[in-house]
Amino acid sequence: MSAELAFNRSVDVDYGVAEEVAPGVRRIVANNPGPYTFLGTNTYLVGSGEIAVIDPGPADADHLAAIAAATRGERISHILITHSHRDHCDGALPLQRRLGGDIVAFGPTGTARGAGAPGLGDTFVDKAFRPDLPVGDGDTVKARGFALDVLHMPGHAPDHLCFALVGKRTMFTGDHVMGWNTTVIAPPEGDMGDFIASLERLMQRHDKVFLPGHGGRIETPQRVVRAYITHRKWREQNILACIDDGVSTIPRIVAKLYGALDANLKEAAALSVLAHLEHLNARGMVSAEGATDKLSGFYVRGSGAAPSS
Repeated sequence: MSAELAFNRSVDVDYGVAEEVAPGVRRIVANNPGPYTFLGTNTYLVGSGEIAVIDPGPADADHLAAIAAATRGERISHILITHSHRDHCDGALPLQRRLGGDIVAFGPTGTARGAGAPGLGDTFVDKAFRPDLPVGDGDTVKARGFALDVLHMPGHAPDHLCFALVGKRTMFTGDHVMGWNTTVIAPPEGDMGDFIASLERLMQRHDKVFLPGHGGRIETPQRVVRAYITHRKWREQNILACIDDGVSTIPRIVAKLYGALDANLKEAAALSVLAHLEHLNARGMVSAEGATDKLSGFYVRGSGAAPSS
């Protein structure tokens, strides 16, 4: 089983400039680069005359000014949020106060949020975020200049949405599928079972282009999604092999599988391993023993206990 992923990290960025990336779609990249945001958050302007803004990004004055300049003479009718991580949603209220538009998102999920790694903790998630218009799977958001179908794609975050441009075979994928890196799945914010199920839903579609929340256009959507699924299955098999070899705690699994990873990302890797183990546990394939918390116990092959949810 191959786990090769062909990442595209050679993306040129001119911060603050609206660039056409698809017919009727412009992108402005926020100047918030980092280990989880790549070169910055992509804000998309969809339509003409009447505009949808997808992911206004951080509450950055220069970025908001760039959105205002790019839409001068047009009306923003909707501000769509793929998920309530601050690098995607913090600019929503400031943009609304400045230019108007209804804030559209999935809304509260009633599930645990946040994760225990630098950059992924409670401060990364806006737990108080509330949209004006909650939407769910199968809804459509439309105005004179656009129509966007809503797909609920949990996994990276429980409230994650993707938006499909009706009739254009173009999908705005947020952080669900990105071309520059694999998607972080960090419990309790992330759920590996939900993530894989959401990827499998995308395999049933026939999109031509993905426009992600970070990084450049994805020109071969199904190939990338298939590679994502293969990569996760490969990682799962590696984790099971570690357990069979007696490498049965998360820190030791991380050391074996991610030995060359930057030290600043090791905690995120530990949460990714935890997400895989929770998915394996849910299917009765492993169980945790001697754990005082989820990251400190050791894991064994399934003991016959009923699968957990």
